[in-house]
Amino acid sequence: MAQNSVTNAVASYIMTKTLISIVGPTAIGKTALSIKLANYFDTEIISADSRQFYKEMHIGTAAPTPSELSSAPHHFIHHKSIQDNYSVGDFEKEALKTLDILFNTKDVVIMVGGSGLYVDAVTKGLDEFPKVNSSIRTSLNERLHSEGIESLQVQLKKLDPKSFENIALDNPHRLIRALEICIGTKKPYSSFLTSTKKARSFKTITIGLTAEREIIYDRINIRVDQMIIEGLLDEVKRLQSMQDLNALNTVGYKELFKYLNNEWTLEFAISEIKKNTRRFAKRQLTWFKKNTDTLWFDYRTDSEIMIKKITG
Repeated sequence: MAQNSVTNAVASYIMTKTLISIVGPTAIGKTALSIKLANYFDTEIISADSRQFYKEMHIGTAAPTPSELSSAPHHFIHHKSIQDNYSVGDFEKEALKTLDILFNTKDVVIMVGGSGLYVDAVTKGLDEFPKVNSSIRTSLNERLHSEGIESLQVQLKKLDPKSFENIALDNPHRLIRALEICIGTKKPYSSFLTSTKKARSFKTITIGLTAEREIIYDRINIRVDQMIIEGLLDEVKRLQSMQDLNALNTVGYKELFKYLNNEWTLEFAISEIKKNTRRFAKRQLTWFKKNTDTLWFDYRTDSEIMIKKITG
């Protein structure tokens, strides 16, 4: 009996640990909010932005500035190189290990990022997929280089319209992963995505920031212009010799590589960055709105109102 009481007490204590996950489209103000909440709860921040992991990519990923990084302890910012193989599964394991350590001294930890799959990996766990013949991926990679990414996008739309609407179509790694499952199993990739959450030793409160589409798009356009002013082109020039790496197949980088390779004008490349970022923001909202438990707030909402909602 006494043992049961102790067990229940421990379980109750563990479940008081809370991860506050901040999501929303790019350029909506997630970083600023994460710092405000981290300061309020006297805690630390885990980044779930899959491109801010890479130390060579600063400006184009809108990574936190030195001032922002000094305002609260951050994890998973610039801790990897673009030449490293680092998967969402690797992130899940490392993030959960970091949370275990942080929750030894903190009741609340903040997670922030616009990479939906990486957020879900921490809060829900990854889905398990059947193994398929490795030759399928090899063949798809060969087609990517010989026919271009559009050919693979068309095939995915035919084999799995649901995945076509939800995954990052400009990310060849994600595109090929979905296609190899479709081809290897003769079933849609999306049919293996489950809603079953894996057990976690903490509870999650998800806060979503949003705005009307025109406002989101305006903020994106302004951010891109600011990145150019801050030296994005020079950052991309330094990485040009490594442009074939998967990490650099990213909005803001791939368009400027086209300019540097004399395929596009600079003006057109910048317009394409804005267009592709707007498309990315639309996909982000589609992904995040699948979570019906998210507490959505207008991006202008005072953080004190959010805190009252969380703690109330």
